[in-house]
Amino acid sequence: MRKWGPLAAICLGSFMLILDTTVVTVALPEMARGLGASLVNLQWVVNSYTLVLAILALSAGAIGDIAGQRRVFGGSVTVFAAASLGCALAPNVGVLIGARTVQGIGGAAMMVAAMSLLGANYAGKERGAAFGIWTAVLGGAGAAGPFLGGVLTQWAGWQAIFFLNLPLSVLTLLLTRTYLAEAPKRPAGTRIDFGGMLAFGISSGALIYAVIQSAWPVFAVAAVALIVFVVVERRVKHPMLDLALFRRASFVTVLIVVVASSFVFACLIYASIWLQSAIHLSPAGAGLALIPLAATSFVASLLIGKRLHAVSPGIVLGLGALLATAGCGLEWILLDRDSTWLGLLPGLIVTGAGMGIAGPAGSTAILSAVPQDRAGMASGAMATFRQLGQTLGVAVLGLVYAATADLGDVFLVTAGLSLVAAVLSCLVLPRNNAGAPSRTRGSSAAADR
Repeated sequence: MRKWGPLAAICLGSFMLILDTTVVTVALPEMARGLGASLVNLQWVVNSYTLVLAILALSAGAIGDIAGQRRVFGGSVTVFAAASLGCALAPNVGVLIGARTVQGIGGAAMMVAAMSLLGANYAGKERGAAFGIWTAVLGGAGAAGPFLGGVLTQWAGWQAIFFLNLPLSVLTLLLTRTYLAEAPKRPAGTRIDFGGMLAFGISSGALIYAVIQSAWPVFAVAAVALIVFVVVERRVKHPMLDLALFRRASFVTVLIVVVASSFVFACLIYASIWLQSAIHLSPAGAGLALIPLAATSFVASLLIGKRLHAVSPGIVLGLGALLATAGCGLEWILLDRDSTWLGLLPGLIVTGAGMGIAGPAGSTAILSAVPQDRAGMASGAMATFRQLGQTLGVAVLGLVYAATADLGDVFLVTAGLSLVAAVLSCLVLPRNNAGAPSRTRGSSAAADR
């Protein structure tokens, strides 16, 4: 157990983190009935969690480098557990949204500390095996979320999906205290970019609020905060995001692919609502109906994605985005007002396969697009855009679903975005095998591609 104890601690914490991004999917209708929540309220139950993950992902890593990743990981699990209890005991939707926000704070720190701690606790072949198991656990959590959420909601109430985190958190803390070794810290005197954190948080929050609430004047607040963020990042000595990376077409393209894949997962929110309100499935039944996408993605990642390591990430990402386009297009063609849950199945399988193929190539592509000394920053940016894309996807697709009440239109919008991502991947990303990280600052112009 001494050998794999650290991996058990990290995987258990990461499992809770990913589970809580999907477990609420099928519980939303029950929450609406129990708390008297509107569709907009339900969007914030999801978005308050993922938005905080997006805002803090870039900065949480820097805090962990200074304070110690092991300490941050243990503290984040404690915060996550306390917030989960608050969610379960919430008397109204406002308290639930607030508790989900605190959950996101703990989740963001957990997410970025996990990778650093894996690297610090394992080396050589063991490190490769640890990362492989950790990735599989993340995929399994995504696949288990809808079904587990449906079963718990149907038989124990929606509060049970949050109570579940309490024993898991206690076990994670015990494993952390017993087995995890600390990761290396940054030199004393390194400062946290609080100005950048604040400006980015205001800009992101204002943008999502404006979309969900149709509060168009708030877009001005988002724009001003974004300008402030750019100014701050250009002037501080240790920016949380080097804006020069956005001059690299490959870097920007990978982020677009990440956002497109996040929209696909946002579709599951409205698919769940449709299955329970239009098809009248139980929460558990809705969870079962949604498993094919996450499960197929998981299987494709293990059986196909990892065998494409010798192929250019651009080709792999383009193929994955193209399959996602085809899958979402199938949903638009097959779904109508007389459809049953079986109408979802073909599209979910094709889309899941595409995401599973592209998933293992994402990290390789983002690291190949930047200098080696910006690898951690690029990983943080990818995590941020993934969560921000899911949050924005829930908001934008919510407007579409509220306007048309047609689930097919939700998938059509996502198909269009996935097609753009596929085209950009094929046109912009290198055709050769770009598996090796880019050179350090000062590399050739070709490497900037």
